[in-house]
Formats: sequence, C-alpha cells, structure tokens
Amino acid sequence: MNEEEILDNLKMICRCKAIRKKVFLKHLQAGASTVAALQKATGAGTGSCKGKECIPRIVELLHERKQRK
Repeated sequence: MNEEEILDNLKMICRCKAIRKKVFLKHLQAGASTVAALQKATGAGTGSCKGKECIPRIVELLHERKQRK
C-alpha cells in the first residue's frame, strides 16, 4: 500500500455517516460520475448536516478526478 492509498483510507469525506474517501473512490471506479450517484451509492448527505459538509468534498473529489483524466 502506498502513501496515497493510506491517506485515502484515513480521509473522511462524510463525517456524519463516517464515510471515507476510499469508499467514494471505489464507487467512482465502478462508474458513478455525479454527486447524486455518489450520494445514492454511499448515503452521504443524509446525516445531520444534510450534506453541508460532504457535498463540497464530493464536488472537489469529482473535480480532481476530471483533472487526472
């Protein structure tokens, strides 16, 4: 496991539901490509903050993914 994989295992995207970055990356690899698709697949945005904390992080993750392509 390299350093980036270790950080992905630790970085929390959705704190309310305790969903880490690695979970979102798995769904991105499986074909999810929108905020709504990632929310549906993970349950992010359904916690106590109603997405105020995690949706900007998900958008950032999608943006990073686009830049890598």
